[in-house]
Amino acid sequence: QVQLVESGGGLVQAGGSLRLSCAASGRTFSTYAMGWFRQAPGKGREFVAAISASGVRTNYADSVKGRFAISRDNAKNTVTLQMNSLQPEDTAVYYCAARPGVIVVDAFRYDYWGQGTQVTVSS
Repeated sequence: QVQLVESGGGLVQAGGSLRLSCAASGRTFSTYAMGWFRQAPGKGREFVAAISASGVRTNYADSVKGRFAISRDNAKNTVTLQMNSLQPEDTAVYYCAARPGVIVVDAFRYDYWGQGTQVTVSS
């Protein structure tokens, strides 16, 4: 069982930056691939980024490549999403998710989810 708690969301102007964090409970955090997803009002949950259990491999949605960076600290049981050059279309609730095994982009294949943190980008 893994419990996830996101933090770091807020309101930012277009072009600004935010850093999201996800704190995980449990001793097996280092065996889980971690992902970030987002959901805008009226839309489905969208893959943003993922990182392998070891942190060696990462994957990004095309819409955020070059602007967002995912990282993890297995000693601290945390995963971070650094978001730069934010745009109004990045506005959404951002969720942290975990799954054992390899990284994937499909939300339904993640077993554990946080409660989400709101990111709002004003134009």
